[in-house]
Amino acid sequence: MSTIAHLSDVHFGHHDPAVVAAVEAFLFARRPDLVVISGDFTQRARVAQYREAAAFLDRLETGGLQTLAVPGNHDVPLYDVVRRFARPLHRYKRFIDDDLCPYWENDELAVLGINTARSLTIKDGSVSYEQMHRIREAFHQVPESKTRILVTHHPLFAMPLGDEGELSKVANRSVDALTAAADAGVDILLAGHFHRSYSASAREMVETAGPALVVQAGTATSTRLRGGEQQSFNWIELAKDVLDLQVFRWSEGRFEPGRRTSFAFDGENWHYVGREEQSGAADAPAQNAS
Repeated sequence: MSTIAHLSDVHFGHHDPAVVAAVEAFLFARRPDLVVISGDFTQRARVAQYREAAAFLDRLETGGLQTLAVPGNHDVPLYDVVRRFARPLHRYKRFIDDDLCPYWENDELAVLGINTARSLTIKDGSVSYEQMHRIREAFHQVPESKTRILVTHHPLFAMPLGDEGELSKVANRSVDALTAAADAGVDILLAGHFHRSYSASAREMVETAGPALVVQAGTATSTRLRGGEQQSFNWIELAKDVLDLQVFRWSEGRFEPGRRTSFAFDGENWHYVGREEQSGAADAPAQNAS
């Protein structure tokens, strides 16, 4: 079994230092196989904010944790128009990672990150045809015994934003990107951007999307909270064709574990298996992880 801590939208420059410290303490205590950070390291892509984000990442890596990160739209300068269009991710490459399509692999997992942040789209994202080729290429030689995971900042699906049926925008060329992911045999799609935790089978949202399981992360450390959600991150335990997801939410000065949500893959689709309280009692089915 492999473990992933999935963080997103840490927004240094608009973060809570106490929450950052608690995240670090949790990660060093649990020591996942991989820490995934799916974008928005900074609030406004300023040097001081990048320095804080880089220091956070350096502490994790110096402590022996493996990381994989992709940029978010907030990591592109908004008000510095010249830098926005001339060198939109120069500071990200300088402080975080010069590889915008990072890849990580162990005996059980193959994980690819794709940059969806763009200068022109402001807050929305996009996937290029070159990146779609990269998705197919990266997973081409991966044995079927391994779980294939694709990480983006912007979701490739419309996400529910509330109880009134409102749906989010999707990344540009998302339909073609999903075709590439399906062709590549991607099992899990990890993303952030909307500061909401969510999980569901891709085919429940788009019939032709392929068999992947969609897992969204909320904001891990930002004070920019939406829809009543607190800071949170995902803890994922993976064996082949089985995924257990637990969302840890900030409450009264600590991260509290939510109910464990389990999914199983039958060779064609991911199926919700059940949820358990900390006491082990089963709960009614639901898509949103809590």
